[in-house]
Amino acid sequence: MKNIAIIGSGFSSLSAACYLTKEGYNVSVFEKNDTVGGRARQLKKQGFTFDIGPSWYWMPDIFEKFFNDFGKSTKDYYELDKLSPAYKIFFSDDEITIGDTMDKICEEFERIETGSSRPLRKFISKAQDNYDIAINKIVLKPGISPLELVTKDTVTRVDQFFKTISSEVRKKFKNPKLISTLEFPVLFLGAKPSNTPSFYSFMNFADFGLGTWHPKGGMYEVIKAMKDLAESLGVEINTNATVEKINVKNGKATGLIVNGEIIESDYVLSGADYSHSETLLDDNYRQYSEKYWDKKIFAPSSLLFYVGFDKKLNNVEHHNLFFDTDFETHAEDIYDNPKWPEDPLFYVNFPSITDNSMAPEGCETGFFLIPIAPDLEDTDVLRQQYFDIIIDRFEKKTNQEVKNNIIFKESFCVKDFKKEYNSYKGNAYGMANTLSQTAFLRPNLKSKKVKNLYFTGQLTVPGPGVPPSLISGKLAADLINKHHTD
Repeated sequence: MKNIAIIGSGFSSLSAACYLTKEGYNVSVFEKNDTVGGRARQLKKQGFTFDIGPSWYWMPDIFEKFFNDFGKSTKDYYELDKLSPAYKIFFSDDEITIGDTMDKICEEFERIETGSSRPLRKFISKAQDNYDIAINKIVLKPGISPLELVTKDTVTRVDQFFKTISSEVRKKFKNPKLISTLEFPVLFLGAKPSNTPSFYSFMNFADFGLGTWHPKGGMYEVIKAMKDLAESLGVEINTNATVEKINVKNGKATGLIVNGEIIESDYVLSGADYSHSETLLDDNYRQYSEKYWDKKIFAPSSLLFYVGFDKKLNNVEHHNLFFDTDFETHAEDIYDNPKWPEDPLFYVNFPSITDNSMAPEGCETGFFLIPIAPDLEDTDVLRQQYFDIIIDRFEKKTNQEVKNNIIFKESFCVKDFKKEYNSYKGNAYGMANTLSQTAFLRPNLKSKKVKNLYFTGQLTVPGPGVPPSLISGKLAADLINKHHTD
């Protein structure tokens, strides 16, 4: 059996570990933190449970396919609830509630703009076709050649790679609230809607067509399930294991130095931040320079707050988006002229509304997120300043007082993303999926300079997000297996 050393234990690393072990490799995972999960770790405090990273469960089919590949089902590991409503959006003068069926969503669109349900159904039907092509064909390609994108399906849709989501949506809808609602899903891809190809409307089908789900116990239940599966297959998982160097001999990866100890292996796969992973190599073995990374468009970082409330809250849903300030201005503060936003949009998640296991009885678990530009100044004073801004707006928009009901709050921001995950510039979601950073134009799964060295995760293909990370792990595993068997 060939030995494979995997750096990191996030979704992509655990996915790759499972697929490689299934193919007969001897796999060891090395995680620098004391628990597995990478950015999808968990915080437990005073009876409250927080997912400290990903909190949206979209594309349930991708999760199901992953476990099916090992003769399992998500039901074998965790319980899923479809959220009804899926989420709520607060605007300056109104609210939109996204239901759990297209009929409910169309009814809400009609309430906002008479006649809008017809173009919506057409838009989502087209988005469904794109979803089928994207998920079943395009994202399963390893990003080695531009020819991977040339199929009879993509050729007939080539215009959708040069138009943007923003232009497509605004051509069909005029109401600014509906426009923001339809542009929101592509934010998961890490770029402005005006820079995201319209083909990515498949995210709208993921939203309206497939719905929003919640694993009972939180998103960390998925990580626990993948860990259990990996260990049942024979994967060895090591925590508190800091990788200090990727060893290379005669141009070939030979293992790692972990906590000062030499670990020999036939292959090395890194699911850690790609740019950091290359700093573990001698300069002459690195594919991408600091200049290369600096020029790339990165997805935002985030200022996160984990808040325990001593009462149940009113007028909110499980997922809540506060779009009561100008979307374009905040986007410019992230991408065009990076700075702390004056009037930030923000997102709040109250999983205890759906799942009473996430908070003590009569209490509420609150997760607040402000998207910000990477590499901004990050101080305790700034964190408190922005918490005050959003909690004031939260109280006003939901017509309730909550400040005096806060038991505790913890925060996580740019400095923490760098420290905990070695994240480039403290980004939260990886590299944006713009046209110039799609498929073969993203950093490679396979090193061009070091034999038997591979990469996986949100900075390579297919891109940011939890379902793409599961797929990225499979793609990397397939490449390794193909190289070994050729």
